[in-house]
Amino acid sequence: MQSLEALARDARALANGEVVLNAAESEVARQMQICNACRYCEGFCAVFPAMTRRLEFGKADVHFLANLCHNCGACLHACQYAPPHEFAVNVPQSMARVRGQTYSDYAWPPALGVLYQRNGLVLCMALALGLALFLALAAMLKTSIWGAAPGGDFYAIFPHNLMVSLFAPIFIFAVVALGMGVRRFLKEVTPATSGAPVGGAAAGEATRDALTLKYLDGGHGEGCHESDEAYTLARRRMHHFTFYGFALCFAATALATVYHYLFGWVAPYDLPSIPKLLGAAGGVSLMIGTAGLWQLNRKRHPSHGAAEQKPMDLGFIALLFLIASTGMLLWWARGTAAMALMLCVHLGAVMALFLTMPYGKFAHGIFRSAALVRNAVEKRQPNTLGLGSD
Repeated sequence: MQSLEALARDARALANGEVVLNAAESEVARQMQICNACRYCEGFCAVFPAMTRRLEFGKADVHFLANLCHNCGACLHACQYAPPHEFAVNVPQSMARVRGQTYSDYAWPPALGVLYQRNGLVLCMALALGLALFLALAAMLKTSIWGAAPGGDFYAIFPHNLMVSLFAPIFIFAVVALGMGVRRFLKEVTPATSGAPVGGAAAGEATRDALTLKYLDGGHGEGCHESDEAYTLARRRMHHFTFYGFALCFAATALATVYHYLFGWVAPYDLPSIPKLLGAAGGVSLMIGTAGLWQLNRKRHPSHGAAEQKPMDLGFIALLFLIASTGMLLWWARGTAAMALMLCVHLGAVMALFLTMPYGKFAHGIFRSAALVRNAVEKRQPNTLGLGSD
C-alpha cells in the first residue's frame, strides 16, 4: 500500500512539473535531514558544512553532496544512528550509490555510461585485450609479431602518422564526452549552490583541496577507515601515487609530442632524457598506487560503499595497472623479439582507458573537483537561511 501511495505521489509531482527523487536520492535526502538535526560530524569533511546551508534536499542538492563526499567512512564510525539503529544512517554508502548513478545520469552518450557501470571490470579487460588483438593482427600485415624491430624503433611496427590517426579521435572523444558530462552536472548544481560565479580565491581553494585530497584525512589528519575502526592514511597515499603517477606519464607523452613536432626529435627516447625520466617515475608510481588501491578496495568493509560499484572501481584500477606495467615492460623489451607484442598490448590498454574514461572512476575525479569548486563558491556567499530571525 505504501509503495502504491508513493507511486501516486510521484505521478502527481511529475504531472505538476516537479522534479522527483528516485529511491537512492530520497534515501540521501532522508539521512541528511537526520544529520542536519544532529550535526555531530560537522568538522569531518566538506559535506556536513554544506549540508547545514540547506533545510531541504532536492535532486540537485543530493547530486552535489554525493559528489562532494570522499567516501572516507569517518562519519559512519562516529554516527550514533548508524545500523543497527532504526534510523539506519550510513552516509558513505548512500552517497556512493547516488554518486555512481550520476556518472551515468550525466554521461554522454548515456547508453555507454550504463553499460560501463554494470560490467566495468569485464568491459575494461575485454576492450583492452580486444584492441591489443586488433593491433597485433594489423602489425602482422606488415611484419612478424614476434621479432626485434630495427634499432628498437616503435615506428617500424606502427608508423607515427598511423598512431596519431588512431589515438587522436579517441582522445578528442574522451575530452568532449567528459566536458559534456561535467557541463550538464554544473548546469544542474550551480543554481543549487548559490549560482554565484567562480572567483579566483574559490578556484584556488578547490584546486588545493583536490590536489591534496584534503577530505581523506578524517577531519583530524589521522586518516579514514578501511576494514576496521583504525584510522589510516593508506587510501589518501595510494590515491596520490596513482594520480601523480598518471600526471607524470601524461607529462612525458605531452613533452614527447613537443620534441617530435617542434624539435624533430623522434621517439623512442633513452635515459637521461626528460620524457624517459618522467615516464619511468610515473609508471612506477602508478603501479604502486593502483596495486595499493586494489588491495584496499578488496579489503574494505562492505558498509563503506556500494557493492554494485566494485566492478567499475576495479575495472579502472586494473586498466591503469595494465597500462603502467606494460609500459615498463615495453621499456625492458625494447629491441627484443617481444617488443612488437608488448607494444600492441600497451597501446590496446591505453586506447581502452580513453574510451572508458568518461564513464567510470576517472570521471569521479572530474565531478568531485567540480563539486569542490561549487562548494568553495557557495561557502563564500551570505547565509540565506535566516534561522532565528523574525
